Amino acid sequence: MAASSHRIMLGPLVAAIDQGTSSTRFLVFNSTTAELLSHHQVEIKQSFPKEGWVEEDPKEILQSVYECMERTCEKLTQLNIDISNIKAIGVTNQRETTLVWDKETGEPLYNAIGKVLFCFYCTVFEKHKCIWLDLRTQSTVERLINKTPGRNKNHLKHKTGLPISTYFSAVKLRWLMDNVNEVHEAIVSHRAMFGTIDSWLIWCLTGGKSGGVHCTDVTNASRTMLFNIHTMDWDPELCKYFGIPMEILPRVRSSSEIYGLMKSGALSGIPISGCLGDQSAALVGQMCFQDGQAKNTYGTGCFLLRNTGAKPVMSDHGLLTTVAYKLGRDKPACYALEGSVAIAGAVVRWLQDNLGIIGSSEELEKLAASVGTSYGCYFVPAFSGLYAPYWEPSARGIICGLTQFTNKSHLAFAALEAVCFQTREILDAMNQDSGIPLTQLQVDGGMTSNRLLMQLQADILCIPVVKPSMPETTALGAAMAAGAAEGVSVWSLSPEDLSEVTSEKFEPQINPEESEFRYARWKKAVQKSMNWETTEPVGETSIFSSVPLGFYIMGSMLMLIGAKYIAGQFLIFTF
Repeated sequence: MAASSHRIMLGPLVAAIDQGTSSTRFLVFNSTTAELLSHHQVEIKQSFPKEGWVEEDPKEILQSVYECMERTCEKLTQLNIDISNIKAIGVTNQRETTLVWDKETGEPLYNAIGKVLFCFYCTVFEKHKCIWLDLRTQSTVERLINKTPGRNKNHLKHKTGLPISTYFSAVKLRWLMDNVNEVHEAIVSHRAMFGTIDSWLIWCLTGGKSGGVHCTDVTNASRTMLFNIHTMDWDPELCKYFGIPMEILPRVRSSSEIYGLMKSGALSGIPISGCLGDQSAALVGQMCFQDGQAKNTYGTGCFLLRNTGAKPVMSDHGLLTTVAYKLGRDKPACYALEGSVAIAGAVVRWLQDNLGIIGSSEELEKLAASVGTSYGCYFVPAFSGLYAPYWEPSARGIICGLTQFTNKSHLAFAALEAVCFQTREILDAMNQDSGIPLTQLQVDGGMTSNRLLMQLQADILCIPVVKPSMPETTALGAAMAAGAAEGVSVWSLSPEDLSEVTSEKFEPQINPEESEFRYARWKKAVQKSMNWETTEPVGETSIFSSVPLGFYIMGSMLMLIGAKYIAGQFLIFTF
């Protein structure tokens, strides 16, 4: 990836492990220019032992990390890049995925209970229509909510920033303790260690059972429901509520400090000095260090994080409050509001697989660009209800504003607009919660390759949308945290020191009045989508269940019979 003319000019290098739900990657960056020099990727298998269960093999994950490291080092050597220039390694990971292992044998005691797409519908409404959510912990969640005054799922939110949900690590850990004998026995005999994927990897890479470092960072800890986002440590009352012994928890560290040294492989002796959950890593990689800055990751859904500064902001619009980062042992923590758009790239897949009007995502952009307008057509993809800021489970997807002129190109355009309108609704909620208007939006993720989508987003938000030329912002954020750590200090986090990092800015191209008109029409379409799904059983309600209606219908039937009888008598008489 690096041009040969750059090789002689290379400064210190920093690597990042990017461990996600479907793959593991190892990437190496130039700390001076943020240029990606080389990387390698290995796919990860997910297993589904029962309906609604999602698991991954921790040993396979660890092996994939070693493989990615070795292969990337081989590629660097082929490029005549000295791997001894790698000065630090950062870790970014799928958040909330939960595992327990034996600290004496180093063996996992069960598969990692995986993280999949967060369904706000399941979380907010306690409905179970989302096949992508690991549902094994639902009974655990119900039992925990029953313990709260008024069965309030937000009972712990003042400490955690999170609702009691199947999504977060504490309930998965509780399930493991209740249902896996090996886990229960290891806890009783003081052999158990709990962690998310970052903890497992750091422990193994720094020595494992021979002195490995058992730690996590504040961003991953804040997604467990055991972490107090105000005291910035494990909370005894939360642990007591979930019945989890604090001795099995990893030590909470900042997102940027030396945790330990690599103990094996080609990179033995190099410090692991950065750790961030994936969405926080993307926030750092996008340089969103100022209060009010935000990034949006466009994938199957969208993940929006907005920096709210040194004080956590509790949302009144269904958003999550989380720790954004803590870039140094003695540095202050920064917080974020987080919101998700459930249907983004999934709209493209729906148009492709369900309707068959496109063959690929690239075709969608061409189709939409061919008309440049939805011609008044609006598409609300409320396939399983509306989420923030509406929280309306009765809504269903609709396409409205159709005319005889409407064709598939207009529908393609409306689908792209739907992603942008949903993003605006989340950002409007964030503006209301934080009180700080957004001035520009940083973007990343697979859908940002759609230039029409990015321009539409700028038009609908009425603010610039900024897309970095180097798309690997999540891994970049982990590398930045590692390179900036005390004792490494090869990467400056000052924006002026990263002037060589290039980006593309999409400025609004329509006037605010036009944007507001289209947004108002979208809001009208959203209202039309509501109250489609009712709780009344279809086909079981008798027309006579209403007494006045019953009398009216019976009376009408008698009048009709009487009229027919009189008409019949009249006909007989006249003939």
